[in-house]
Amino acid sequence: MANKKSDAGTKEMTVAEKLRALYELQQVGTDIDKIRILRGELPLEVQDLEDEIEGLQTRIAKYKEDINVLEKSINGKKQEISNAQELIKKYEEQQNNVRNNREYDSLSKEIEFQTLEIELCEKRINEFAVQIKEKTEVIDESTALLNERTGDLDNKKKELDDIVSETQKEEDQLETKSENIKAMLDERLQSAYNKIRSNARNGLAVVQVERDACGGCYNKIPPQRQLDIASRKKIIVCEYCGRILVDDQIMEVAPPAEKK
Repeated sequence: MANKKSDAGTKEMTVAEKLRALYELQQVGTDIDKIRILRGELPLEVQDLEDEIEGLQTRIAKYKEDINVLEKSINGKKQEISNAQELIKKYEEQQNNVRNNREYDSLSKEIEFQTLEIELCEKRINEFAVQIKEKTEVIDESTALLNERTGDLDNKKKELDDIVSETQKEEDQLETKSENIKAMLDERLQSAYNKIRSNARNGLAVVQVERDACGGCYNKIPPQRQLDIASRKKIIVCEYCGRILVDDQIMEVAPPAEKK
C-alpha cells in the first residue's frame, strides 16, 4: 500500500516540482563531489598500494615454493650420488674376484658410468644452488620492498581515515538527502539524471541558464527557448551537451509567469 501511495505522489508532481527536485539533487551531488575531491587520489593510491603488496606477497610465496622444490631436487641428487658411490664400491669389490678380462672391463664400464652419473648430479646440484641463491636474492629484495610499501600503505590509510572522519558525517547526511530526493522522482527521471551526470566531465547533469547560455557547455540559448525553460512547463535539455536546463530562479515556489 505504501508503494502505491508513493507512486501516486510521484505522478502528481508538476514539471516545475520535478525540475526543482532535479536541481536540488544536482546541488547535493555537487557537494558530495567536493568532499570526495578533498580526499583527492588517496583512495586510488591506497588501492594501488594494496594491489602492489598483494603482488609482492604472491611473488615471495612463489619463489619460496620454487626454493623448496629446488632443495628437494638437491636432496634427490645427493641420494643419487650416494647410490652411485655404493655401486662403485660394489663393482670395485667385484673386480677383485673376476675370472677374466671381459668381466673386469664390464665392471670398469659400470664404474665409469656411475662416476659420470655422480659428476652429472654434482653439476645439477650446483645449478640448483645458483638458482636458489638468485631466488633468495629476489625474495630479500621483494621483502624489503614489501616492508616499505606496507609502511606507505599504513601512512596513506591513516591520512585517508583522518580525512574521512572529518567529512563522513556530512557526506552521510548529503547521501541521505540525495536518496530522499531521488525517492520523489520516477525511475525514468532518475535514470536520465544518472546517465547525464556520469557522462558529464564535471558531473553536472542539471545547470542553470547563465548570461543567456548553458551553464554546462556555455553555448548560447535562443530567447524563445529561454522563455520555455523559465515557464517550467516541460523538461528541456541543452541541444549541445544534453544537460537538463533550468532558469536562474528555479528554487522559487512558482515560475515567473505564474507569479501574481
